[in-house]
Amino acid sequence: MVVLIVDGYNVIGAWPELSQLRDQDLSQARDLLVERLAEYQAYTGYRVMVVFDAYEVRGLEKKVTSRRIEIIYTRENETADECIEKLVKQVKNVKTQVYVATSDYTEQRTIFAQGALRKSSRELMIEMNNIEKEIKEDVKSHSTLQSRSKIPLNQDVLEVFEKWRRGEK
Repeated sequence: MVVLIVDGYNVIGAWPELSQLRDQDLSQARDLLVERLAEYQAYTGYRVMVVFDAYEVRGLEKKVTSRRIEIIYTRENETADECIEKLVKQVKNVKTQVYVATSDYTEQRTIFAQGALRKSSRELMIEMNNIEKEIKEDVKSHSTLQSRSKIPLNQDVLEVFEKWRRGEK
C-alpha cells in the first residue's frame, strides 16, 4: 500500500493557483486542494491524508473524511509538521510506502529519518497535472472509439440500424 501525506498549507502556498485563491478565500483554497487530491486518489488508488495547521483553524484536533481523503486539522499549538511525523510513525510498516508532500526542507529531513519518502509541492503539482492530462487523453480516445459489431455489416446497413436505434425513419 502507498500512503501520501500532504502538508496542506505548504502545498497551497507553493501552487500558484491555490496561493492566489488563498489570499481571497482560504477555505475555498483548502476545498480545491482536497478536490484535486480526491481525483489523484481515485486515479492512483493511494491512501491520501492532508494535514492543516491549527493556526488557521482554532480548537481541538479534528479528523474528517471527504471524498475518501482523510483531512486532519491539528489541535491548537500543534504544527502540521508534528502531526505529519506522528502519522508517518503510525502508518509506516513493511507493507506500506509513505510519501510526504511538502517543500519544508527540515520536515523532509525528519521524515527521511523515519523511512518515508518526500515529494516536493512542485513535484506533486506536476504529477497531478500529468495525471489530469492522461485522464483527458483516455476520455478522448474512448469517445472516438465506436462499438464494433461482431457481425461484419456494410456502412449502409449500419446507418439504417443507427436510425432505427434513434427512432428515426
